[in-house]
Parts: sequence; C-alpha cells; structure tokens
Amino acid sequence: MADELVRYERKENVAWVTIDRPEARNAISRGVRDGFKKCFTEFAKDDEARVMVLSGTGKVFCAGADLKEMAASGLKVPGANFFPYLNRNIITDKPTIAMVQGGAYGGGFLLAQMCDLVVTEKNAKFAISEARWGRGAPWAGPLAWLIPPRVAIELLVTAAPISAKRAYEIGLVNRVVEESELRNETSKLANMIARNAPLSVRAGKAMVYESLGQSFLGSLERGEKLFEKPYLSEDAQEGPKAFKEKRAPVWKGR
Repeated sequence: MADELVRYERKENVAWVTIDRPEARNAISRGVRDGFKKCFTEFAKDDEARVMVLSGTGKVFCAGADLKEMAASGLKVPGANFFPYLNRNIITDKPTIAMVQGGAYGGGFLLAQMCDLVVTEKNAKFAISEARWGRGAPWAGPLAWLIPPRVAIELLVTAAPISAKRAYEIGLVNRVVEESELRNETSKLANMIARNAPLSVRAGKAMVYESLGQSFLGSLERGEKLFEKPYLSEDAQEGPKAFKEKRAPVWKGR
C-alpha cells in the first residue's frame, strides 16, 4: 500500500519522492505516512542521491491530513514520531526541495516547511488550516525562524490561505514560476545543486541549521568545524584543478 501511495525514483543524482493519491488531493493517510518514512529513509541512505524533490501528483500538492481517517481513528495527541519529519526523526544533511502546485494546506504546509527549499507555481495557496478544524500544529514551532513572527501568528490563528506571491515575499518559498514551468524549473534547481561538490553542499545546509540560535562568534566557529571535512577532501583539490584545466569537476564525495 505504501509503495503505491508514495514513490521513490532517482534520476541520476536527484531523488524524486512523489505522493500519488490525487483522488484525495494527496491527503496524508497512514499509508502515506508509512510511504514517507520508507522513501525519506531511502533518500538519506542513497549515496548516489545528492538532492531530493518532494512532489505530488494531480492538481494539488497536498491537502493536509486525511480528516476522514482521523475522525474514524479518534486520534488525539500525535506523538513525536507520528509523522516522518525531515531533520527531526529522519536526519539528512542533503538538501530537499518541495515542488508545490495547487496548494499546501495543513500537513501539506508542513511538508513544504520541513523541506529546505520550495518552488511553487504562481496560483498555489499555502495555509495552516488546523484551527478551522480544532486540531493543532505543533510542527509549526520552527516557523518563526523561517518567516516573521507576526506573519506566523496570523497563519496559525486565522487558518486563512496566503498566495504564492505572499509566500515568496515573506521568505517561505524560494521561487514562483508559471504552472507549465514548475517541474522544469524545479528540476533545474535540483540539478544545479547536484552538480556542486556534495561535501560542500551538505556542510552548507548543516551550518545554517546548526547556527540558528547561536551567537555570532559561535556560528562562525561551528561553520569552521563543519567545513573542515570539505576543505580536507579530494574534492577540494579537484575543483581548482578542473577550473585550471577548463573542464567540469568530477566529484567523489571524499
């Protein structure tokens, strides 16, 4: 069941994780959660995958939790491991991109939030809709370091959607493109990342996350520690050599 609802496919160095439940607007059921856990874990372990794109089939990226299933199960307080949350219970320092079409609501907003980068089409909407249905959004705790705190409060207490343009203005998404260009532009971004030295890319992501909440000097010291491995790698010598020889670098990730 999970394999049918969430698919994992690697194209060269880019992993594509796709929610395939369009008849339910890709709502997150137990089967989808199980699929996420399997696919996210596979990405984290796949040495050939340097970046991941999270996408959904159909017209909507993800409409959030499956409320019908939730009502039937009588779900109360979900535990910390209820949802496969990237960078929390599934750890990877490889970059992830959410490709959003149509809308990201509730749990769909969570999916976009937990990815490192977001590319969306211009007609998409974003909403934390839990307050409308009496549910909670504890997963939105880190939102205030992604966007201004007052905007985070507005999203949480109104449950009203915001446009892709507004999401870009507040820094929630990185790029807004035409619907017809969404996959192409997302693929371009993913491949741009995949072409770079993998150790440098992974250290860059790790540094940003680990610097949050640290002092100015503390963040510099942590950055120096994280980039020590890339500096000492074979790739650090390959880059300048390739530049000198006017060719593309051949990264070994070591």
